[in-house]
Amino acid sequence: MYLIYDTETTGLPKNFSAPVSDSENWPRLVQIAWQLHNDMGELIEVKNFIVRPQDFTIPFNAEKIHGISTKRAQEQGVDLAFVLEEFNKAIAQSTFIVGHNIVFDINIMGAEFFRAQMHTSLMDEKTIDTKEEGTDFCAIPGGRGGKFKWPTLTELHTKLFNEGFNEAHNASADVEATTRCFLELIRLRVINHQRLSFEEDYNQRFLAENPKPFELLGLNIEPYTPLGSGFLEQEPEVVASSAVADDAELQDLPFSHLHCHSSYSVLQASCDVPDLIAKAKEYGMPAVALTDTGNMYAAYKFVREAIKNDVKPILGCELYLTADHKIRKFTKENPDRRSTLVFLAKHRRGYHNLAKLSSQAFIDGLYAGCPRVDKELILQYKEGLIATTGGLTAEIPNLILNVGERQAEEAFVWWHETFGEDFYVELMRHGLDEEVHVNNVLLGFAQKYGVNYFASNNVYYMDKDDALSHDVLLCVKDGVLKETPIGRGRGFRFGFPNDEFYFKSQTEMKELFKDLPESIATTQGIVDKIEVYDLKRDVLLPAFDIPEEFIDAQDAKDGGKRGENSYLRHLTYEGAKKRYPEITDEIRERLDFELLTIEKTGYPGYFLIVQDFTTEAHNLGVSVGPGRGSAAGSAVAYCIGITNVDPIAYDLLFERFLNPDRVSLPDIDIDFDDEGRGKIIDFVLEKYGESQVAQIITYGTMAAKSSIRDAARVLNLPLHEADRIAKLVPDISLHKLFNLPEDKLKEKLNADQMQMAAQLKSIAKGSDLSAETLNRAISIEGSVRNTGIHACGVIITPSDIREHVPMATAKDSSLLVTQFDNSVVEDAGLLKMDFLGLKTLSIIKDAIALIKEKHDVVIDPDTIPLDDELTYELYQKGATNGTFQFESPGMQKHLRALKPDKFADLIAMNALYRPGPLEYIPNFISRKHGREEITYDLEGMEDYLAETYGITVYQEQVMLLSQKLAGFSKGDADMLRKAMGKKIFSLLEKMKPQFIDGCAERNHDPEVAEKVWKDWEAFAAYAFNKSHSTCYSVVAFHTAYLKAHYPAEYMASVLTHNMNDIKKVTFFMEECKRMRLTVLGPDINESAYKFNVNDKGEIRFGLGAIKGVGEAAVENIVNERKENGYFDHIYALTKRVELRSVNKRTLENLALAGAFDSFDGEHRAMYFYELKEGYTFLNKAIRYGNAYQESLDAPPDLFGSVDGVELPAPPLPVCDEWERLDLLAREKEVVGIYISGHPLDDYAFEIKHNCNHNIDNFKDLEAIKNRDLSFAGIITDVQHRIDKNGNPYGVFVIEDFTDSKEFMIFRDDYLKFKMMLVQGAFVYVKARVQNRAWNDQLEIKIISMNLLSSVLDKLTKSITLKLNLYDINEDFADQFQNILEEHKGNHQLKLHVHDPDESIVLELLSRTYKVKISKQLVQDISTLVDVQYKLN
Repeated sequence: MYLIYDTETTGLPKNFSAPVSDSENWPRLVQIAWQLHNDMGELIEVKNFIVRPQDFTIPFNAEKIHGISTKRAQEQGVDLAFVLEEFNKAIAQSTFIVGHNIVFDINIMGAEFFRAQMHTSLMDEKTIDTKEEGTDFCAIPGGRGGKFKWPTLTELHTKLFNEGFNEAHNASADVEATTRCFLELIRLRVINHQRLSFEEDYNQRFLAENPKPFELLGLNIEPYTPLGSGFLEQEPEVVASSAVADDAELQDLPFSHLHCHSSYSVLQASCDVPDLIAKAKEYGMPAVALTDTGNMYAAYKFVREAIKNDVKPILGCELYLTADHKIRKFTKENPDRRSTLVFLAKHRRGYHNLAKLSSQAFIDGLYAGCPRVDKELILQYKEGLIATTGGLTAEIPNLILNVGERQAEEAFVWWHETFGEDFYVELMRHGLDEEVHVNNVLLGFAQKYGVNYFASNNVYYMDKDDALSHDVLLCVKDGVLKETPIGRGRGFRFGFPNDEFYFKSQTEMKELFKDLPESIATTQGIVDKIEVYDLKRDVLLPAFDIPEEFIDAQDAKDGGKRGENSYLRHLTYEGAKKRYPEITDEIRERLDFELLTIEKTGYPGYFLIVQDFTTEAHNLGVSVGPGRGSAAGSAVAYCIGITNVDPIAYDLLFERFLNPDRVSLPDIDIDFDDEGRGKIIDFVLEKYGESQVAQIITYGTMAAKSSIRDAARVLNLPLHEADRIAKLVPDISLHKLFNLPEDKLKEKLNADQMQMAAQLKSIAKGSDLSAETLNRAISIEGSVRNTGIHACGVIITPSDIREHVPMATAKDSSLLVTQFDNSVVEDAGLLKMDFLGLKTLSIIKDAIALIKEKHDVVIDPDTIPLDDELTYELYQKGATNGTFQFESPGMQKHLRALKPDKFADLIAMNALYRPGPLEYIPNFISRKHGREEITYDLEGMEDYLAETYGITVYQEQVMLLSQKLAGFSKGDADMLRKAMGKKIFSLLEKMKPQFIDGCAERNHDPEVAEKVWKDWEAFAAYAFNKSHSTCYSVVAFHTAYLKAHYPAEYMASVLTHNMNDIKKVTFFMEECKRMRLTVLGPDINESAYKFNVNDKGEIRFGLGAIKGVGEAAVENIVNERKENGYFDHIYALTKRVELRSVNKRTLENLALAGAFDSFDGEHRAMYFYELKEGYTFLNKAIRYGNAYQESLDAPPDLFGSVDGVELPAPPLPVCDEWERLDLLAREKEVVGIYISGHPLDDYAFEIKHNCNHNIDNFKDLEAIKNRDLSFAGIITDVQHRIDKNGNPYGVFVIEDFTDSKEFMIFRDDYLKFKMMLVQGAFVYVKARVQNRAWNDQLEIKIISMNLLSSVLDKLTKSITLKLNLYDINEDFADQFQNILEEHKGNHQLKLHVHDPDESIVLELLSRTYKVKISKQLVQDISTLVDVQYKLN
């Protein structure tokens, strides 16, 4: 007998694997239906019962599914005890219990039997689950571990009967379908006699009894009644007030939104913070709340913006709530069940508690991207917080909808008892049936317990029209297509049910809640509870431990900094004694001025903290840069070791760094070598503790092109069309492009970009999918897409950082991360230190180590002379590739023209080479070389402009001249610098008369002063910070010095620190060639992990640059080599190295890269030769190595010998070497570049004489527009595609000596050149860069394509040899004739015979001989004489 049954319940269990004795876990039975069939499928019994509820209610969402309300169950239901007795009788008759997902139904009934304390054998019966039996039969892909998915009942029914079954979620109907599927699975032998443990002929007998597919029996019997028959009625919403308020009453009641999400609710909302504030102000709302989901990222910006606009800011957060926030391990049966809860902060203390809740949610509760809290945590930080019942996903509404009103009421009481008068019922009306039900229950609770309720709208987007764009954003978040229907389960996606979740006006909200005027009034009551507080505060510096002798007892009483100032003065003058041969009056005056300014501004601790880091860096062997930014203008910083450039010597200004008239925290950024930066952060952590050190968050927002591509993905726009639209976007945001007036847009875009903008606007006006994509992209542009970590910022606080700002965590950092980003952390009172990792310092450090190793010369960068002649020669040649700051082609061109011979020239060039001042470089060069007169407008200007030949280059020059010419104070001079640099016109207008009048008072001509002012206005916006330029020019000079004096060691270090960037490695290897430095491939006996230099001065490739070769493996190889000498064959290697770290993959990649090429009698193909044993020779060598090492560890033999038996090495296999192209291809696969050669080497002759272009030059299409180009290369990738109109086109990649590039050909061109598109083919291409016919964008038009091997025959007509008359004699003639005989062909031979004495050239055409032009021909002739030649 088969008992097939199904249940309907009050919901789902919290834990699917919990025992049935856990009565709180398992939902209650609402309906059960079963059918009893005999072995041949004949119906014996059918039953269907609704259970009368006792001590529980049927939740709304369960009622929506199965249509059985609590009221209906009370009226139609029967006692549970009767149902269980009847079901036990059916169980007693059955052999198998059958169902679809039967385990759930068994547990439901088992729990009810347990509650009723009634015995049953149900849990022990044999079961058959149609879900599992039908899995392989349905074969739905996408299951876990590559298995098939379990089919739904509908999917199984469709597979069996080719017709769908609407899962009615009514036990009787579901049993009908399950029975039909089960019996049909037996009939089709999917369930066979073996599965049932029946006789062998069972399936045959069953088929004979049931020859046709089973039909539904039509036994959907009472008490089931279909939905819509009267039992499920529309629930009217309770009206709590005695009468509906009229418009006049509501008019006087202000409303404010208290539940708003911004775009910082990552990919869940689209409201911009300024827009929220602006809309609240527009609607006359006295306040607005920000309640982002799970975080407080936008808190500071929100408060600042609201206060600025006279709108009361209410800080809140919608937190995720779970049972235990520290539990992070869950299963499919027992998943994390979380709801949400809205909190609002009443005052600053409340804000800090909310921030702590948010912090702990990330630190201890982050799971599946959701930061979670629990009630224990809420009890700890509840002070100053308002809690609301929240939206439908919140705890109480969720319990109402999905569990039961009793449980919801218990939760309601907990929140009320916990928060008292600060607990509110939140009523929402977005037009959802669920809200009607929830509001009715909540209003009942509110009345029962005396809790106030307020009107709310859950705001996720600003305007109703934004609903579609918001839906696109949700699809981007979940990575699904928008066309996917909204719903739950397989084949559905998450989405909002309607377009009502926008920022409604006061009028709209009052209309929605006019029947509940109290709900509107309560919003203002909540607003009145909130205090306004600003999150801006002074920076809090951590206490610095100063030596006891400097401590001043008075500081502890009044918070003074006497001790810190005293200690800083001590360190400064002690450092000055080391820095300066003599402390002159000028130096003393400067130091005293700076120390006094530091004392007045209150920042001695800041300087002490920074010098502590730099001192420790030196102790740890970490390289520290000479300084960066305006900090280099501080002599105090120089004396205490923070910077390493003397500001007095270079006229660098302290007030540019710390203005005595404008107190703000100075900003000292420090460069460390990028490999040592981590050591400094570890030192900071150890000193201040993990709770006081953090990194800074960054927000990744959708830029114009990424928003287009994201929108295209979810709207299913073809990839090539999305790419086309994205490529039309110029360097400007979509918002500006579509909203700026035409004249303003023209100021920002050039003519070509304006055309691109016009095309975008045209697309946006259309009605197709491209238009829809672009318009949605415009609206989601700027949305926060993800978060990251600031590259160098580190926060240090005087106490636990969670006391100050909300914190988060990040995947890429073990440190905490601030929820506020870099733009506001300092305003929020946090000390930010920028610890920058500068790769150049690591290059210098490694180069110096190589120099010490190879030459036993110790170089201290600080002692490198800045007047070194060889270094200036390098700059004058423009040979700066691989050096710092001066390596761009444009800079090299200017250096060759400038011919710098003093350090001031380099500082100036570093400052001038940037957009704007770039145009002054020719004047600067001409003035240096006397080709342009140097003039000064006013007397005294020469003092500060002489070093830059009368041109104002630095901001410091403007500051110094304003003091000298017009008597500006140091503070005023810095204000002038800021006003000019940032174009603050109001401040400039105010300061101009001060400057003119000041000049006049000092007897300067006012008209000339006017000219000087205008010149400054024109140029000062571009003037650069001399302090920064000086510091970085020092670093640059160090690199150039090392390159000039120790080229091999320096370039080896450059290659090491770029070995993860193949293009740069290729570039620097070419530079080595230019420098006549030999770069050898990797070698097991000479290479280290990094690039190094051998005894011959040759650079040896680093093993770390080979893919799959780790540092531990290389360390093992190098250590073994140092201890026991070179490896002379592969067996020596595998015998001696530790084969767990130097594993098979490592050895394979070393072999492919050529690291074993130095082994005599071995070649690369040999290691991969397949032996008869079924594995490669390299595998055999590894096995041999393992066996040898095991023999060394073997115990003594019977005679006590521990020497072991020497294992003979197997013979080397005999096999052919790889073809050169195959070898190079494999080499490139593991190294990324060709080392042993290049596939095009054999065609270098053809390329040299027939190509006028290379791939690298395609980077600037505008520069080669309308030129006929010829280039050659190897095709490395080919794709033949079909466009949306069914037309074929080709995409292929050509690589040459310089770079690689993708090309596309369409229509006729594709048909014409299709046969040439073969991967590995060497091709010669003629092309032209021109405007497209339809949109004026530049394209590369392929004109012809030939095999490179045929170029000389097809395209070359003749060779002209240039011979010296005195080289021609009888011997030459005989040998020359022999060579011509050997190279007969079809090309014309011309001779140009030159008489050097008479300056006569005789031009001859050979009529006897025609030759085949080749590289070999030229080489053969060159063995006779020094010959010049040209082709064609």
